[in-house]
Amino acid sequence: MRAQELLGSIALGNDPAEERRSRRAASVTLSEAFEDYLRSRKELKPGTITNYRKVMGGCIGDWLGIRLREISKDMVEARHQKLGSTAPARANNAMRVLRAVFNHAMAKYEDAQGRPLIQANPVDRLSQVRAWYPTTRRQTIIKPHQLSAWYEATLQLNEVCTRDLLHVLLFTGLRKTEAATLEWRGVDFDDGTLTIKDTKNRDPHVLPITERLGAILRRRQTESDALWVFESPVRPGEPLREPRSAVRRVAELSRVPFTLHDLRRTFITTAEGLDIPHYALKRLLNHRDPNDVTAGYIISGVDRLREPMERIEEALCERIGLELLTRSEASI
Repeated sequence: MRAQELLGSIALGNDPAEERRSRRAASVTLSEAFEDYLRSRKELKPGTITNYRKVMGGCIGDWLGIRLREISKDMVEARHQKLGSTAPARANNAMRVLRAVFNHAMAKYEDAQGRPLIQANPVDRLSQVRAWYPTTRRQTIIKPHQLSAWYEATLQLNEVCTRDLLHVLLFTGLRKTEAATLEWRGVDFDDGTLTIKDTKNRDPHVLPITERLGAILRRRQTESDALWVFESPVRPGEPLREPRSAVRRVAELSRVPFTLHDLRRTFITTAEGLDIPHYALKRLLNHRDPNDVTAGYIISGVDRLREPMERIEEALCERIGLELLTRSEASI
């Protein structure tokens, strides 16, 4: 701002510093707003941030250099429709991230008078015209009559570490990342528990170690002294990543198509069929419902979960065709 203009602005009672901030805010690009959004959201996990970056770069990467104020409702609707023609769920996900960035910008960027520079979120157009693509949650599981063939196929995998991970996922219902990043310091054989500290809802998840689960973990301990229970066989010092080739191999051998999350759903479905108490099931899955006031008053130790876990393991073993381990076998 030139000196004459500066004096004129001051004479009118304006704050030059505020006006400069206003001009900077008005020129903020989508990329800058996105990075600002990520910095402000302290609760976002590294994996979530990585996913958001992939979504933004892959779906609206050509918009990153555009000023926020130049992104219109028509642009949003057209891009959502284009993305949705081949990948509806991805289109929805991209626009949800964009909506979050705009909501953040509306709350943060202001003009010299303290008014929001972004008056409306352009992604709201999708709700107003009901343009969101309908999506349904996957309901696939490994059915009881398929478990034997699936299990036999896992035994043919070359990597024992990968096989053990698949078995642990089935017998615990853990999410794939929670199981893959399990550390040995989270396994307590004396107490008969395993603890996942970094979970989806950030609540530490403690599960009892059942007999077959204990046998798998003890065998793994004899084969590895690394930080991770499931250390990557190709990346020493790192946890095992999603074993896509192993999943494809097991699916081909067993003729049972599945995803790693199907193993969690199989565990849940097995438990529900055994009439496991509702709150015990929620604890086993580490589900937290902020609207369930009663759950906040129920304090139950991990030992209360041991009997339900044993029943689920027994049911799965029966369907697979495995005999339950004796105490001596489980301690090997």
